[in-house]
Order: sequence, then structure tokens, then C-alpha cells
Amino acid sequence: MNGDLGVPSRGGPPVMTPAIRFRAARAGDAADLLELKKALDQETHFMLLEPGERTEGPGDVAADLDQAARQDNSVVLVAESAGRLVGYAEARGGRFRRNQATAHLVIGVLAGAQGKGAGTGLLRELKRWAPAQQIHRLELTVMAHNQRAIDLYRRMGFTIEGLRRECLALDGRLVDELYMALLLPALTH
Repeated sequence: MNGDLGVPSRGGPPVMTPAIRFRAARAGDAADLLELKKALDQETHFMLLEPGERTEGPGDVAADLDQAARQDNSVVLVAESAGRLVGYAEARGGRFRRNQATAHLVIGVLAGAQGKGAGTGLLRELKRWAPAQQIHRLELTVMAHNQRAIDLYRRMGFTIEGLRRECLALDGRLVDELYMALLLPALTH
């Protein structure tokens, strides 16, 4: 699960940026993953939690990673650049027979890694992972004004399935959220 980047500069040769590597998170990543999530809480309004709302500690994150690793239809992936976590994606599959072929996604990428392939790579790896786990549907929600993320999801094959009107409070105003999903090839039993 590796990707490398070459970002062209205007009028000159490509400027090489550190390669972004994608891999499944391990229990030993818990402290770094928690710090990444806290950094995302600080730098963007597009994640669900506000600064200071995240209450888990590294042990809680390690337990959560262990639980995801024990479920065939769940995974936590990380994007790593220059030895530092710059993004993550969680896919949580349903726990019951009727919904186990669906996984709900949460994805976050630090501002400094946006536009460099981190989000695309995480979604690409989830699309590779899902069929082997008998996942047919990847779904997520996104704030309706987060056009950059919506554009990425569309490029990766997601479509808008619905709208949740005024469901989130953001800076004293109510905002809409979109449901988006990607259907993968039909399962064979």
C-alpha cells in the first residue's frame, strides 16, 4: 500500500515531496493517531468533533484499533509521510448479517497533506480492501459545503444519495450534510 508523489512546479521540473505510504494502523500507532485526530479537530471545521471534545486516551485508541483488527469488515488505515501520520480512514462494517456488507467511512487528512494524494490514496486502499472482506457498499457523510471533499469522493466513484438538512451546528449556524456511497461489485455467495 504505497504511493509516491511528484508535484510539478510552474515552469520547472517536478518538485518531489516526501512519499506518502498507506498501511493498516497498528496498536503501536495509537498515540500518534490520537494526536492526528486532535490536530484535525483543531485545524478543520469539517470533522465532527470540536477542539477539546475528544476524551479518549491512547489506551482507548489502541483498544479501538484492536477491535477493528479483529473484525473482518472493519479497518483503520493511515497515511504516513516522512515518518509522521498525515491522514487516516476508518471503515466500520455492520455487525449483523443484514448490514455486514456495508461499511461506514470516516476520513481525515491534515491541511499540509491535502492535494498531495493522501485522501485519494486512503480511498483507493479502502476500495482494494473492501471486496476481499465481502464489503459491497462504502458510505459516508460530508458537510454539504465541503466542496473539496465532495469533489474527491465523486472522483473516487461515490454518489450523493441524500441530504440531512440543518443537522449540524457549526459556528452558530446550522449546516446540511450529504449522504454519499460507493457500490462495489456484487457479492457472490
